[in-house]
Amino acid sequence: MQEVRRHAISMNPAYREINDSKARYLVFWGSAGSGKSVNIARLLVRRLSFGPSGCHWIVLRKTKEANADSTRAELINAMQSTFGDSWREEWDAPASHLTLTNKRNGNSFIFRGMKDEAQREQLKSISVQKGKIVGAWLEEATQFLQSDFQQVDARLRGDLDEGLFYQIILSFNPVSATHWIKRRFFDRVDPDACTCHTTWRDNRFIDDSFRRQMEKMEEIDPEFAQVYGRGEWGSKGGLILTRFRVEAVPKDLDYYDSLSMGHDFGFNHADALLLLGWKDGDLYVIAEHYVNEMTNPQIIKAVEKIDIFAQARKRRVYMICDSAEPDRIREWNVAGWNARPVDKGNGAATSGAIDWLKSRMIYIDESAENTASEAGEWAYKQDRTTGLYTDEPVPINDDAMAALRYGSEPFRIASRRKKRPTLRV
Repeated sequence: MQEVRRHAISMNPAYREINDSKARYLVFWGSAGSGKSVNIARLLVRRLSFGPSGCHWIVLRKTKEANADSTRAELINAMQSTFGDSWREEWDAPASHLTLTNKRNGNSFIFRGMKDEAQREQLKSISVQKGKIVGAWLEEATQFLQSDFQQVDARLRGDLDEGLFYQIILSFNPVSATHWIKRRFFDRVDPDACTCHTTWRDNRFIDDSFRRQMEKMEEIDPEFAQVYGRGEWGSKGGLILTRFRVEAVPKDLDYYDSLSMGHDFGFNHADALLLLGWKDGDLYVIAEHYVNEMTNPQIIKAVEKIDIFAQARKRRVYMICDSAEPDRIREWNVAGWNARPVDKGNGAATSGAIDWLKSRMIYIDESAENTASEAGEWAYKQDRTTGLYTDEPVPINDDAMAALRYGSEPFRIASRRKKRPTLRV
C-alpha cells in the first residue's frame, strides 16, 4: 500500500483543550451549528487513522438507523477532509452501514443503536478480532436513558496496551435542565470528565445565512434560541410537572401511608408499570417496570421476579390499569395480582387528574429513569397559530405519565373526600 497522503485539516480553536484530553468522559454541549459533531468526527478519524492499531469505537444513536445520515456521514466527510479523493484507499465503507474499517491498521467504527432491549443486547455481543473497543460516541446524547449510558460505560473495561485509554464522548444540545446528563456531569464535579460548551459563534466556519437566522431567532422564538442558539439548558415551555424531584426514595413499603400501582399497557410503545406511595400529602414513585415489545405474559413473569413488586402483590396493592384493555387486566388477575380498570369518570384521562398531579410534590426514585425522563419532557400542546399552550398534553413519550395518572386515582379520590387513603395489606 502506498504511503498515506494526509491533508491538513482545520479544527475550531474552541475545541483544542478538550480534543487533547484523555479524560474518560468528554462532554461536548451547546448550540446548534457550533461544529461539535464535525470536530468529533475529525478527531476520531485522526486517532483511528494515525494512532496505534487495535482501537475500535462504538458510534451510537438512540436508533441505529439514524447513524447512516448523521454520524456515519459525518465520519466519511472527515475521512474525505483528511485524505481527499483517496479516502477509500484508507477506509473500507461497506454497504451494510454497520462499520467503517481502516485498511492499514484494522481500527474501526462500529455503528449501533439502543432503541429497545434487542438493540441493547446486540451492543453487549459486539466482539472484534484484534484489539479492544476503547471508546464510544453518543451523538444526540439527550435521547439516551441513563441506563443506556451506564451499559456503555460498563462495556469499556479491562487492561489496555500502553498508550491506549478508554473514553466516552457525549454530544448534545441541552434540551432540558431536568435531564440526567445535567445531574450526572454538571450538578456535581466529576474529576474524570472534561466538558466543553460552544455556540455557533465559536464556529469560524459558519456561513452568513445561518448567522443571520440564529440572530433573528432571539426575537422570534426565545425558547428555541435558549437551547439551540445560546446552548443553555432549556426550561421547556408548557411543562406540565414542575414540582418533582429525582432522588433516592424509601423502599420500605411500611413507610408509606398508602400504596398503589399504575399500569399503562403497551407493546410497540412502552408498557409502563409504576409502584406509587403516598405519604403526608406527597406522591412517591418507588419503582418502575418499563419495557417495549414484550407480551403481557412475559411482563407478568418478569415483574414477579422483582422483589419490591412481589411485595406489593403480596399486600394486594391495587393495580389501576388502562380500562381499554380488559383482557390484559384479566390476565393479571388470573396471575394473582389485584388489577382493576381505572375509572375514567374520576378524571384519570382528563385535565382534572393532571391538575391534581401538578398540585402535589412528586418524588421519583433514581432507579425510575424513564419516569424521570418523561416527567421532565411532559408538556402541553402549543397552538401553532397563536403560540399559546392548550390544556391538552402532547401525546408522545407519555407512557409512564399515563401510569402515574392511573395509579394516583385512589389518592385523588381520598384527597377529595379529605380522608386518608386505605393501605392495602
